[in-house]
Amino acid sequence: MDKRRLGRSDLMVSPLCLGGNVFGWTADEATSFKLLDAYVDAGLNFIDTADVYSTWAPGNTGGESETIIGKWMKARGNRDQVVIATKVGSEMAPDRKGLSKSYIRSAVEASLRRLQTDVIDLYQSHRDDPETPQQETLEAYADLIRAGKVRAIGASNFTAARMKAALAISAEQGLPRYESLQPKYNLYDRSEYEADLEPLCRKEEIGVIPYYGLASGFLTGKYRSEADFGKSVRGGRMAAYLNDRGKRILSALDDVATRKDATPAQVALAWLMARPGLTAPIASATSVEQLQDIVKATKLRLDEADIAALDRASAPA
Repeated sequence: MDKRRLGRSDLMVSPLCLGGNVFGWTADEATSFKLLDAYVDAGLNFIDTADVYSTWAPGNTGGESETIIGKWMKARGNRDQVVIATKVGSEMAPDRKGLSKSYIRSAVEASLRRLQTDVIDLYQSHRDDPETPQQETLEAYADLIRAGKVRAIGASNFTAARMKAALAISAEQGLPRYESLQPKYNLYDRSEYEADLEPLCRKEEIGVIPYYGLASGFLTGKYRSEADFGKSVRGGRMAAYLNDRGKRILSALDDVATRKDATPAQVALAWLMARPGLTAPIASATSVEQLQDIVKATKLRLDEADIAALDRASAPA
């Protein structure tokens, strides 16, 4: 599997990143192990998680996804074969959130313990923290990189203005810079990223690893009417997508999928992988069959006519 450089870092990652948000939520430990095994068996190496995954599930307190990944890496003895990305900053508890230096210091140790590793390959600011000066956050990351606990840093859910400000501070103060950005981006959700973030990331050579690559499953084609909303725990989100534009996108995906002997999910992910400046979309799966389907997207090559048809159908209103 061809690898892509993440930003200007030394991290070389596969063109499809496995989302760990389902581990410990809609995928139990045994299923998660099977998904991780199938993913690396396919020649891919990039796994994304966060300390907060999955506090929203009944009975969970956060850290469940990291814990499962840590157990899996220990059981398989393959830590050096995978690139592990996790995040800090989202609320774990009222007193455990944000990007202050003191909180990052404690949070990274907790993530390292759960992941059963000495180093996190990509440590990401999960969301902006306007109450903490960006220089303080970047200084905390500099300490972790010097200590060998983190290899590179990234940001998630940042605006272009805040990302640009962070890059300026890094350059002026000689601090590590965000080598990646994790925005919400897919065939349906295009405008926010393409307007300001995409030009900035391309200019500054920032790796882009978008989440919701399949729009919470809508772009798989599984949800065609309100009657389909009960098919998964994410079905409740589909009403926001199932409109005239959403139906046009599904129709275009169907047309390209038929021509390419592929599935709508594969086409949606291949469109992202073909986007200039985009490193690797993040997608999750809850069964090995789903995983095998999306992994095939890494071998699907869309031609100019395919991309143009998808661009037209998904053009933001």
